[in-house]
Amino acid sequence: MLTEQQVYDALKGFEDPFLHKTLEETKGIVEIKIKDEIQHVSVKIAIAKTGTREQMQLQMAIVKAIKAIGANTVGIRFAELPVEMLDQFRGEMEAGSNSQGARKTEFIAIASGKGGVGKSTVSVNLAVALARLGKKVGLIDADIYGFSIPDMMGITKRPVVRGEKIFPVERLGVKVISMGFFVEDNAPVIWRGPMLGKMLNNFFKEVEWGKLDYLLLDLPPGTGDVALDIHSMLPHCNEIIVTTPHPTAAFVAARAGAMALRTEHTLLGVIENMSFFESKLTGEREYVFGRGGGEKLAKELQTELLGQLPLQQPDWDEEDFAPSIYAEDHPLGKIYGGIAGKIIQKLKK
Repeated sequence: MLTEQQVYDALKGFEDPFLHKTLEETKGIVEIKIKDEIQHVSVKIAIAKTGTREQMQLQMAIVKAIKAIGANTVGIRFAELPVEMLDQFRGEMEAGSNSQGARKTEFIAIASGKGGVGKSTVSVNLAVALARLGKKVGLIDADIYGFSIPDMMGITKRPVVRGEKIFPVERLGVKVISMGFFVEDNAPVIWRGPMLGKMLNNFFKEVEWGKLDYLLLDLPPGTGDVALDIHSMLPHCNEIIVTTPHPTAAFVAARAGAMALRTEHTLLGVIENMSFFESKLTGEREYVFGRGGGEKLAKELQTELLGQLPLQQPDWDEEDFAPSIYAEDHPLGKIYGGIAGKIIQKLKK
């Protein structure tokens, strides 16, 4: 037989969707009644604001949780929290928002001056590296025409749509949204600028990301309309520029860096991809695309060279296939882990 304590324990960890405090903290579990003969549970829940989409989402989650512990049917009534309780928690939230320890989502855009430098590879591996360090991470595949992240991460599922909200797919600890989820059979995207801007806006506003420490954006290469739309949508954003060692690639990447500075975004640094090829037999390094491009670009943009990534193939696991993701103990996986650690430290300052 279900007890009131069991129901309470199942509910106390749920958060008020507006105050971001647990129902136990807000004393939001007002009433629990159980009809033993039919295993019917009725509860009264108080939250900051009723009659909203967030209430409906919370309602569905609560019903699922109560049925999971043995209830046959569930009835829920919602009420609004007393004014004094709302004032208390709003005061705490305002105080917290002014403190250095308050959590906020940091936006990190991954940009490049041209295609083919491995920007998307850097994006997915950096996102996974941050997640491995215990961070809550989201990733937007904002390269609308050249979307590739679902395939690179081995994602086979599609996002779930509930009401007016899109729930991203989670893979390797990263929540992912991409244009690739919304086209069939790798069809080309033939859209004009305003339509693209609307889709990107949906990625920010209509996707239920939950609490995130970092939201990464894999930008399209160059400084075109899509990149400009994102710069205008995010008043403050951190940016990483990806280049190869080749002087021309670095020269073109400087444009993306200059665009970030002109739109008052913060440059976190430069990542040099395809820095060299190292022979497994001899250990000798071949600088296939030249040398010095990343260092030169970082110096020109007055920022830091965050890391240099050699040319190496990820180890493929047929049972958990993610063709572009380096394992945590792979040499490149360790480099990405080091870069992620640097980023965390830079954004703490």
